[in-house]
Amino acid sequence: MLERYGHGGDLRTAEETYGFPARQFIDFSSNMNPFGPPEGVKRVLLQYAEQIDRYPDPAVRGLRAKLAQLHRVDEQSILIGNGAAELIDLVVRAIKPTMTALAYPCFTEYGDAIIKAGGSITPVMLSPENDFALTESMLAECNARFYMFGSPNNPTGQLVDPTLIMKLVYRGATVVVDEAFMDFIPEEEKFTLIREAAVNERLFVIRSMTKFYAIPGIRLGYMVGAPQQITALRKLQVPWSVNSLAQLIGEAVLDEQEYAARTMEWLKDERPWLIGRLEELGLRVIPGAVNYLLVQLPERPGLTAASLQYEMGRMGVLIRDASHFIGLDDSYCRFAIKLRHQNKWLLQALERGLSKFQEAGIR
Repeated sequence: MLERYGHGGDLRTAEETYGFPARQFIDFSSNMNPFGPPEGVKRVLLQYAEQIDRYPDPAVRGLRAKLAQLHRVDEQSILIGNGAAELIDLVVRAIKPTMTALAYPCFTEYGDAIIKAGGSITPVMLSPENDFALTESMLAECNARFYMFGSPNNPTGQLVDPTLIMKLVYRGATVVVDEAFMDFIPEEEKFTLIREAAVNERLFVIRSMTKFYAIPGIRLGYMVGAPQQITALRKLQVPWSVNSLAQLIGEAVLDEQEYAARTMEWLKDERPWLIGRLEELGLRVIPGAVNYLLVQLPERPGLTAASLQYEMGRMGVLIRDASHFIGLDDSYCRFAIKLRHQNKWLLQALERGLSKFQEAGIR
């Protein structure tokens, strides 16, 4: 099982499972920008040796200032963290909710953070018949005082209607919105709740900087909330949580306007192209909105997400077995969207892998 530690992108486990060196895999299990890090990251790395003997800024002032300007919010509304995962854990520890509503399937670390903090979970099960979209009717009978949503949601790729979230806030609930993949949305301004979070004590928005800028090895994310809430969270944060290299890279990538435009142009064309090819192979594609696709496999003897993952791994192509997400069965996989030549490799491996199960059924 490639998801031994609960995530995609585990190349060390892939090496141990299939016996290939990491560089020989094409990894569709991890949802990173396929262009790789922008040029600004390389420049920072080349210069960093001259600064490694200095302490990082404990207040992360340079990056906070740039993010505040980008989102047009107060700097005091921003908290930088060691990836979105740290901030998810931090906000749960700070609020200590006794009962939290989670819409399944969703990012596994939401539930992990809640359980570690001693809380309980009220499940809101998203429906495959409704393409896993969250609707107001699903929340009508939910009386939780704390909610966590992914928008876009992982693994479904579905956005959550911002008005639905604000209705929960207005009726007195506290809501955390994980917008880790929001950078990939062309109409980001229509869906993000960053500016609302900056002035509302019951709303928090978490962003990742590692997905869009392809820097997962540098743990970097940020949270936006009302200044008094952010101050309280900062007091609970581990000192020196964000190292100086991460801070410098974060500042550098925000200047990469050409890189961002190229990414959006690529996704606009590549996403519908890949969806069409996957549907031609008989897969059902869930209509999400980002740089990954949740798909349902056709019914064939012996064909499951795990068995297909193993067959494709033997061909050097890694995919995510999505059955490990609560609310999905063993017919669901998740694929990152990559560059055209890489996506063709995915399709070729899929066709070969699927044909093995078709042949098994005939025999």
